[in-house]
Amino acid sequence: MLSNLKKMIALDNPLRLIYHKVRAIIANIVYGFPSKKMIVIWITWTNWKTTTTNIIAKWLRDAGNKVFMFSTINIIMWDEEYVNNSKMTSPDVFMLQKLLKQAKNIWCNIAVIETSSHSILQHRNYWLEYDIAVLTNITQDHLDLHKTMENYVNTKLQLFKNLITYRRKPWIKKVAVINNESDYKDLFIAETYDNLYTYWKDSSSTLKVDNIKHNYENTTFDVKIAWSNFNVETKLRWDFNIYNILASIWVFISFWLKPDQIKKIIKSIEWVAWRMEEIENNNKYKIFVDYAHTPDALIQVLDTIREIEWIKKIITVFWATGDRDKTKRPIMWKIVSDMSDVVILTQDDDYSEKTEKIIKDVLPWIERKEWENFWIITDRREAIRTAILTAGENDAILIAWKWDEHLMMTNEWPVDWHDRDIVEEILNELDEYRVIE
Repeated sequence: MLSNLKKMIALDNPLRLIYHKVRAIIANIVYGFPSKKMIVIWITWTNWKTTTTNIIAKWLRDAGNKVFMFSTINIIMWDEEYVNNSKMTSPDVFMLQKLLKQAKNIWCNIAVIETSSHSILQHRNYWLEYDIAVLTNITQDHLDLHKTMENYVNTKLQLFKNLITYRRKPWIKKVAVINNESDYKDLFIAETYDNLYTYWKDSSSTLKVDNIKHNYENTTFDVKIAWSNFNVETKLRWDFNIYNILASIWVFISFWLKPDQIKKIIKSIEWVAWRMEEIENNNKYKIFVDYAHTPDALIQVLDTIREIEWIKKIITVFWATGDRDKTKRPIMWKIVSDMSDVVILTQDDDYSEKTEKIIKDVLPWIERKEWENFWIITDRREAIRTAILTAGENDAILIAWKWDEHLMMTNEWPVDWHDRDIVEEILNELDEYRVIE
């Protein structure tokens, strides 16, 4: 009965929001306010929050801290790491408070938590005393909940407004880290903090990046702050990872790490999963898996692939998740159609929405006829197989949207799924076939 009642009441209904706030208060009381004795870092934005959450958590752990982390795809509890199969960026408030309590009991002193706009609106972080808030960009997403970009931005902004309202802990100041290139930066910068850190290429940034140089092995760039200039070398390629690293540098500085320590930590990371992850193969083409689920993210990843000089054509395997923001479907599918040489429409998380309905929604935005470098293959495994069989020398395959998720939500039930594992299985099958042949 409660489940049916919830379906009848809109997610942003005031009564429902009061219900969530009451649950948050109860959860804090039940688990004894664990955040009071931890440094808590909230990370929010539209794209890249999972990657940056992992970068910050793992690098702080490498620097000798005991860290708890919750992200869309994984959970870290000091020296243990688990897959997050909840399909939620931010957990239920009781689950989150329980995990924080467990972390505090094993002496974790830092919590790094990825938070969504749903979480902020539904008070899942209410009474959770956080100390650092990080925002790198805001682009269209979740308008099925927020209805307008103004509402979406204001929801994110609430996280920064509330930062200063919680008590200051004696061992750390209140810190806001903001990308100076963000379209909505002025709204966030206008709030009051103990320390406001901004970053990017312009001279008004408190951390300025310069002399960015990419090659296939690594990326180098100069970091300029008021009291130090230093060069950074990283094995993480592509421009979007620079955003992730710069946000992380300010967090490290908040923990009093010195430039030499920061340089060493950044250089030590071999790779970070989930963003433009390349799957090695024995063929002469590239295969990338990426969680490109917004218009901005799609443009960035397709632009990045196109910048690889020797790439002849891009084959994109894509979809649109059911029961989610439908306003971005035409935008994203036009991007895929315009920026890809071959498009394969396939299955993602359908939830309660029928596959046929999603296909009907997106077809008008694909300016090509089926069989003209465009195929509809609703079985995702077969779609990926077709992309691999279609690829020729110096081509690139982009498998978008699901990235490191380990479940796929069908109309009937969740099924085990992992894009990278499926790709590797298909590649192994093809290698075996060639040997037999």
